[in-house]
Amino acid sequence: MKRIFHLLPGLLFFVLPLAAEENEPPKTVHQRLAEAGELYFDYKPDEALEAYLALSKDTQNRQAFLNAAFIALEQNDPKQAVDIMAAAVKAHPRDRETLEMAAEAYLADGQYSLAEKVLSMLPEDPKRAGFLHINLARAQMGLNEKRLAKYNLKMAVRAGTHPALANYLLGLLYEEEQDYKHAAEVFRQATVYDHQFIEAKKHYAAALEKLGNYNESYRQYRMIYSSDKSNRTVNEALARLRPRLSRPEKEIVGGKELIKHTIVKPLLPAENIPTREIKVGIGMRQNGRPAARDTVHFIPSHDFKITDGQTGRLLASGKAKESWVAVLKNRSAYLLSPANKKIPFKKSVIVAPSSGTNEEGHTIIVKNVMSGAGMTWASVDDKEYRGKLQITYNSSRNTLIPVNIVNIEEYLAGVIASEMPTQFPMDALRAQAVLARTYALKHLGKHKYDGYDLCDTQNCQVYGGVSSESERGNAAVEATAGEIMKYKNKPIESVFSANCGGVTQSAKEAGWYETPYLQPVSDYKDFDFASLQPYHFKELLQYPHDAYSRYGKHVSLAAFRWTRVVDVEDISQVIKRKKKDIGRVTGIIPLRRGRSGYVSRLLVQGTKGNVILNKENVIRNNLSLGMLRSSYFIVEPNYRDRELEFFVFYGGGWGHGVGFDQTGAAGRAEEGQTYQEILHHYFPLADFYSPSQKTDSEGNAP
Repeated sequence: MKRIFHLLPGLLFFVLPLAAEENEPPKTVHQRLAEAGELYFDYKPDEALEAYLALSKDTQNRQAFLNAAFIALEQNDPKQAVDIMAAAVKAHPRDRETLEMAAEAYLADGQYSLAEKVLSMLPEDPKRAGFLHINLARAQMGLNEKRLAKYNLKMAVRAGTHPALANYLLGLLYEEEQDYKHAAEVFRQATVYDHQFIEAKKHYAAALEKLGNYNESYRQYRMIYSSDKSNRTVNEALARLRPRLSRPEKEIVGGKELIKHTIVKPLLPAENIPTREIKVGIGMRQNGRPAARDTVHFIPSHDFKITDGQTGRLLASGKAKESWVAVLKNRSAYLLSPANKKIPFKKSVIVAPSSGTNEEGHTIIVKNVMSGAGMTWASVDDKEYRGKLQITYNSSRNTLIPVNIVNIEEYLAGVIASEMPTQFPMDALRAQAVLARTYALKHLGKHKYDGYDLCDTQNCQVYGGVSSESERGNAAVEATAGEIMKYKNKPIESVFSANCGGVTQSAKEAGWYETPYLQPVSDYKDFDFASLQPYHFKELLQYPHDAYSRYGKHVSLAAFRWTRVVDVEDISQVIKRKKKDIGRVTGIIPLRRGRSGYVSRLLVQGTKGNVILNKENVIRNNLSLGMLRSSYFIVEPNYRDRELEFFVFYGGGWGHGVGFDQTGAAGRAEEGQTYQEILHHYFPLADFYSPSQKTDSEGNAP
């Protein structure tokens, strides 16, 4: 109104709009809640907080209190959250959600006596009892009531609510008592439930070292090292333990050695189904680029020939099961035969079966291939591949690059089992096969500058070759031969993640390009996503509702709901190493959270300054050892003697959450949905295309 008055002076122009406003009916509580929620999801948390506060003062509305306190906690203002919830408890003294949020506010502010008092007022509810025990234990740990804290954490473990968190906190108490036997046991349980919980793995390794189990301690530290090579504590531990190992390091770290070839059936589609060969870089780094190699050791299953990759000239031939090595030395590449004959080559060679052997299921074993680069499960194993092997000498990188040249359908056979548990229902596997084929066709040439179409890592699709194939996975590929998803008659961006956490997020919210067919879809069975308010994220993440993506057969439930505890010291070092030195971290504040719950912009506060993290992958990679499972989380500080000690992340989902949800697909298939129905749920604007039909689902010609 002031703007109208200044631009158009005069009483008439000032009074008329006021009169019009006075005639408008007052907004309902529901309307005001919806408008405040829109402000939050329009990335205006300050304005949303003001709107919720005004509504709570005007109406004492319970949801307004809960939303206001949730936003205050997100903004690292626990004192304001305490004030808000103190008023809420007066207005709603018997409401369980109100009491729970009040306790969370007191915990965040380090007021442990009041938190314990409020938690003790909660009525009995078996479905929520497990998390009550965790919060009681956190309050009692703050009060140094260790015996009671241990009791409540054991009760939480028994209830099965956030078992990784309950075991981790219990381990901290055993550590303080120097009871390393029990500490190792519960830290191990935390890592069994969630192998991504690297902080628990670090404590487990430390406890094992105290117990004198140096080999296993070393193995655990090595797994952490594979995903976070710069952590000072881990590097010091490895150096300290190495002289104490009772077995060779290679034997402890592990690695699968293949000595026999697999008898495989060729997966060639019918003549009416188009297909093609693709080039897959194997043993690649986390970013899909070539790793440093000066040898490529290979063993074909059948008689073979080796030709020059540029001219096609025959360089050599060999017998079945002969062991050959490509060697790079002094910037010169050559092949070394079993008879130690050197055969030089300039750019590349291709190892292919001799005429007629393809129908017999020709394969090639390649020794010492890196899998899971940058992950805690990373390993170096022997792998077996169908098709041909190309070995390229990249002079600019001064490395050898092994490339598998394989038919796309046979490539997919090595992808399915690597990307999805093959025990999943068949329609989930078929849906995955369609999307994997779509992805491959959409991204052909993604790594052409390094000499291959796709890599074998999560940068493209995880590909393990014959070593990863399964009968069910192969059947899914054969049943869907040639089928893909299209949008405007082109292959879609068929992205997928292990678990969306309940709702997929849009490509735009993930920080990608806005894509019409990559919009949020819900997997919840018992939650009305249309009525979503900000405080629901706390409810959904701490007390998970039923969802298709909560499917728990043959997959860890930690993919749906997870927790991480990150020490202030660790997160401060990660930010310093990867971003800049902001001193000791004092707060983690989500600035932008989409309707799906994923955080796309986040502020990290420190004693020397702040840093902003943009995009979900940047956020996941800068807030913990290794990386967080997703950017769908809420985070709470934990104090000890008024000093910030660690942050607790309550998270959902595994991956970016865009597009296809693999676990949700399994849940849907389990309840009888076909793979076409599943695909249309996650890509509602895309068309299903099959070469066996003349038109797609919208009646368009292929």
